[in-house]
Amino acid sequence: MTDFHETSAADEALRQRLGINRRRFLSTCTAVGAGAVAAPVFGAAPAFAQPQTKGGHGHGHGRELVPAKKRGIILYTVRDATGRDPLTSTLPSGFREVFKELARYGYKQVEFAGYNQHANAPGGAALESVAGAKLLRSWLDEYGLRARGNHGFIPGSWPLTQPDLDTFKKHLEIANILGMDHMGTGGDPTNSSYKADWDVAADKWNAMGAIARKAGIKLYTHNHDAAYGFLLDGGPLDAQGRPTRSSGIRKLEYFLKATDPRSVWLEMDIYWAHVAQYKFHTYTAHDGSQRKKVFDPAGLVSRDNKRFPLFHAKDGTRNDTSGQGYDMVAFGEGVIDYRTFFSRVGEKNYHNPMVEQDNAPSATDAGQSLKLAKIGYDNLAALRKKR
Repeated sequence: MTDFHETSAADEALRQRLGINRRRFLSTCTAVGAGAVAAPVFGAAPAFAQPQTKGGHGHGHGRELVPAKKRGIILYTVRDATGRDPLTSTLPSGFREVFKELARYGYKQVEFAGYNQHANAPGGAALESVAGAKLLRSWLDEYGLRARGNHGFIPGSWPLTQPDLDTFKKHLEIANILGMDHMGTGGDPTNSSYKADWDVAADKWNAMGAIARKAGIKLYTHNHDAAYGFLLDGGPLDAQGRPTRSSGIRKLEYFLKATDPRSVWLEMDIYWAHVAQYKFHTYTAHDGSQRKKVFDPAGLVSRDNKRFPLFHAKDGTRNDTSGQGYDMVAFGEGVIDYRTFFSRVGEKNYHNPMVEQDNAPSATDAGQSLKLAKIGYDNLAALRKKR
């Protein structure tokens, strides 16, 4: 691991140019206890998303909902392009050429999904290092892009081992060099439905978030539909002594209450939040009764707006036979009502929506993911608030 206090003259000059203060990284950090848990708040929820009429995503007149400087994309969408061999293709290949292409579309922000590219691309395959981060930063600056976050290393162990802590700090250093103010993961804090496991997850994230905060970074967790299911926190116990029923609070709602708002942040994947709305709308209460509570993604954000600095802007068409309720399509080509969502959550100069499409790469069309990235940008830019 790089010593945070040993610097060369060249490194010092680069850090001053990039605005990096390596002293923010501390060699020792202490864990922070979990915050107090507030009681769940219940409320009315909206109907499921419905198919939009033409222009329903906000094309046309009105005030823009996503300012130009906030239009971003997670590079997972174009992972085939960053991983493509530039010696065998005329299409944009590797980080530098992909940055150039995304900037040409109009994007101003990117979110990393790791730092690997094809070995034949400039800089080589592995850029997960201080030197690699400096190279990536030079390309971002060259094309007027800003890095906003990364789905990278979050230690799996708890309590943290020294090797995990060292790797975590290395990633914080990389984040600072890249100029990003967020660092996170693509997975839920825990895959469990039990309150006790979410308490452990809150302890872990509070501790890691405190370390990140000392480095000037907001640590965030990106979540899929399961995290919005109902927490098992009461009722009769099963044979292993675990609760079998719910108070009606959702797992991620509980996590928000149990974590320090100064140290732990969230990135809502709006598509998966709508899948959760489709899937998790009834629960078994502590008294055994069945109760209905439809999830309201925009309502959750609105109640705790500053905890959600990042979004994944991902779209879908309705499919009531899949078990998910939706099939992924290019952003702006589906039925999720993004005009209403962004209007309700507001704070357009705070939130950072990242276009994402998991299935953008194609086995038969090598240029598909970049074409879909362009469609996504155009539709994000076209979102307008109703007059």
